[in-house]
Amino acid sequence: MYPAELVAPMSKDLTTAGFESLHSPQEVIDVLDNQSGTALLVVNSVCGCAAANARPGVKIALQNEKQPAKLYTVFAGVDTDATAKAREFLLPYPPSSPAIALFKDGRLVHFLERHHIEGRSAMMIAENLKAAFNDFC
Repeated sequence: MYPAELVAPMSKDLTTAGFESLHSPQEVIDVLDNQSGTALLVVNSVCGCAAANARPGVKIALQNEKQPAKLYTVFAGVDTDATAKAREFLLPYPPSSPAIALFKDGRLVHFLERHHIEGRSAMMIAENLKAAFNDFC
């Protein structure tokens, strides 16, 4: 577990952009199980690729005309149980943080794992997400 004061700015980076933080397994179940419409889930992380690529890329993508109806986030290494539950919805993909998942009507339709994020610019991530938003939202 990371200290709350360390991760607060990293969490706030997404919550100020409209994301709802999920802190418990039940919260994850409540929003992802039998979900209708579109939802974006970001598995947040303290790593540099989350700070430089994932979070900025997601925020740029949300400037797209089409975007998910709901925005959620769990924080790996902080909300451990909530993250573990969220990863059940991301199967068959292995655990990854950061990660970005787009759901439509409860089905995972687009997923960026860490290896899709690491080494790519925020703009590249944003363009990838915008294309997914245009296809599914």
